[in-house]
Amino acid sequence: MIYTPPTTEQLFVLDHIARVDAMASHERFAAATPDMVEAIVTGIGEFAAEMYAPLNRVGDVTNPEWDNGKVTMPPGFRDAYRQFVEAGWGSIDGPGEYGGQDLPFTLATVVIEALGSANMGFTLCPILTAGAIHALMAYGTEEQRQTWLPKLVNGEWNGTMNLTEPAAGSDVGALRSTAEKVTEGPNAGLYKIKGQKIFITFGEHDLTDNIVHLVLARTAGAPEGTRGISLFLVPKYRLDAGNPTISNGVHCASIEHKLGIHGSPTAVMVYGEGEDCLGEIVGDEMGGMRAMFVMMNNARLMVGCQGVQIAERATQQAQRYAAERVQSALAGSPDRTPVTIDQHPDVRRMLWRMRAQTEAARALTYYAAAQIDFGKLGDEAAAMRAEILIPLVKAHATDIGCEVASLGVQVHGGMGFIEETGAAQHYRDARIAPIYEGTNGIQAADLVGRKLGMAGGDLVRGLIDDIARGAVDFPELQQLAGACRAVTDWMASASTGDRLAGSYPYLTMLATATCGWLMAIQHKAARTALEEGNGDRAFLEAKIASTRFYLQQIVPAATGLAASALAGDAALEPLPAIA
Repeated sequence: MIYTPPTTEQLFVLDHIARVDAMASHERFAAATPDMVEAIVTGIGEFAAEMYAPLNRVGDVTNPEWDNGKVTMPPGFRDAYRQFVEAGWGSIDGPGEYGGQDLPFTLATVVIEALGSANMGFTLCPILTAGAIHALMAYGTEEQRQTWLPKLVNGEWNGTMNLTEPAAGSDVGALRSTAEKVTEGPNAGLYKIKGQKIFITFGEHDLTDNIVHLVLARTAGAPEGTRGISLFLVPKYRLDAGNPTISNGVHCASIEHKLGIHGSPTAVMVYGEGEDCLGEIVGDEMGGMRAMFVMMNNARLMVGCQGVQIAERATQQAQRYAAERVQSALAGSPDRTPVTIDQHPDVRRMLWRMRAQTEAARALTYYAAAQIDFGKLGDEAAAMRAEILIPLVKAHATDIGCEVASLGVQVHGGMGFIEETGAAQHYRDARIAPIYEGTNGIQAADLVGRKLGMAGGDLVRGLIDDIARGAVDFPELQQLAGACRAVTDWMASASTGDRLAGSYPYLTMLATATCGWLMAIQHKAARTALEEGNGDRAFLEAKIASTRFYLQQIVPAATGLAASALAGDAALEPLPAIA
């Protein structure tokens, strides 16, 4: 199960899609020079391949162990995480005033992609930490930032996000966790937290000496639903002179036995049972959802990046296997000598689809991350486009991850169904990504229910206009852009039920069109570079082939989804009862 960092591909997308050079022209990101960018992309690829990739199978078969509230990680994980912290990989886009490197978020996305391709389950730990940092930067007090951010930024402590409860599921507003304000004594101003949360990624482990939980709870008298929710910072250990030594009533009741991502402990967390659990409010009372969405949006993009990660790893493994597995002669060939299976047309079809989809998902993810960075530089249009892109990245890239991992099993044939080959692990690991941080159906509902109406619909239409302008030389993409525009216009006046019924095929259409546009940009850039003799010829020829495959084979299928998107709620009749 070898992992080879796709460094040349990543640098190409950073240049032509993310436009990191344009970011570096601003003082804030001036340190992101071409040499610095190349050093980061190359360095994290080497680190991931050397330190994280060998532990991928280890974490899958030797799971984290729970014992009386404590979780022990598999062998090798603590040392790898220590080296991750010491090398500063978690601090790439961290705020400089709290120990970060102040580099673009786009580069942090590349770091997470490399680590996650090497070991998806393990890489979940820094993903949630980054979200906690963003939430505290947006809504924390300066005292909270000074206290908690330095250790979160450098990775010595990790952060978690605590939303889900047993009876609530995706309905966050149905939570039952409570927060009672302390009015007297040395802890006045803090809140006593009580409740239970489930599905808490890295909620307990032995990688760090403290864990900073961001917990949603309801204060006394707060209204039901999401309006009454507040956000609290609840450490595993409270601090004494800056040291995490005071037990804080945070207990891990168990960890889940899961289909995949076995290297990531998913915890059931109990707060305030047996001893007081104290938390600090982040932001205003009943402002919890505003604060949490900062963290959640970051996490949604990072989960979309997981689709890229697993697709990259599955593609590499399938291509290597197909290049070595000898089976059957080519159909119609007078030479009956068996050939490697990557020469058979259907296997080539699957391998090119895997590669093209992976590259498309990467381009979409990097583009969204870059829009966030340009938004930080004052480009309001970029910031608003990022809002549109987040549900596309989270849903479509994770769908791609599942599809590509499934194709990887298919390329392996019967051997793909055998655990020892590793193809099955990618398939199992990929399946969680469309579910968490808001299911992909929720992303589609967000797209048509909230994002579509932003700026009177001009944000979505502006994206489609850009796609259409970039599709001049690509008729299949022109047709898909036109179909997206027609469905968008219909959605604007359709009933809520009809919009929701068509939301998923519409999201897939719009995401595929956006990916097609980004692939068209790369196609043209690769052709130009090849004609001018700039760059690696083999890479550029492969890039031209993969982008052409995407535009000619994948884009047209998405156009056919228009009928489903326009069918409306009447197409979804109530299901008959099961006897």
